[in-house]
Amino acid sequence: MTQTTVTSRTTTTPTAATPSGLRSLHLVRVAFSLIWVALVVTTSASLVSTDKPTAAASVLLVIYPLWDAVATLLERRLAGTGPKDRVGAINVALGLVTAAGMLAAVFSTIGTALLVFGVWALFSGAIQLVVAIRRRRTVGAQWPMVISGGLSVLAGGSFAAMSASPTSGLSSVAGYSAFGAFWFLVSVIALTVRGRREKR
Repeated sequence: MTQTTVTSRTTTTPTAATPSGLRSLHLVRVAFSLIWVALVVTTSASLVSTDKPTAAASVLLVIYPLWDAVATLLERRLAGTGPKDRVGAINVALGLVTAAGMLAAVFSTIGTALLVFGVWALFSGAIQLVVAIRRRRTVGAQWPMVISGGLSVLAGGSFAAMSASPTSGLSSVAGYSAFGAFWFLVSVIALTVRGRREKR
């Protein structure tokens, strides 16, 4: 009888902690994105596709997908999925590969970096969309992440298409990150509202 009780607690605790953990992680992602946007705007917003990235722009462009990989690792740990989470593992690998690709792209032009960023945004958005749809039953309040993932797919395709334009620049990428921060914040609010409703 005691063993059954302990097993039940062990099974339900990670699931119950997931919404709270996601809220905290999403807030961290909001803060990171806003800081990143501020740095891009103040140091690199004037750069266009034909320009060579400055040192500041290079660091910012490499850090963004790298941080996404780290955030995905933290998310997997909070959810307690471990090696079973193949989609999460793919997203981590995608972030690391993109960071490596961006490291090479920043020695070329902003246009090349935009192309790499666009391909990454498209695929990472698709993964976010899949994860959000899967979590609707277990966590709930996933509609902001569904919207965010869909918009990321569209934005990624747009970045890839406009990378050849001589007038495109990093200001558009800053806008993408700002919208991402907005939807993560909306997700925090949605998860909080759902949590309060469940307690009533």
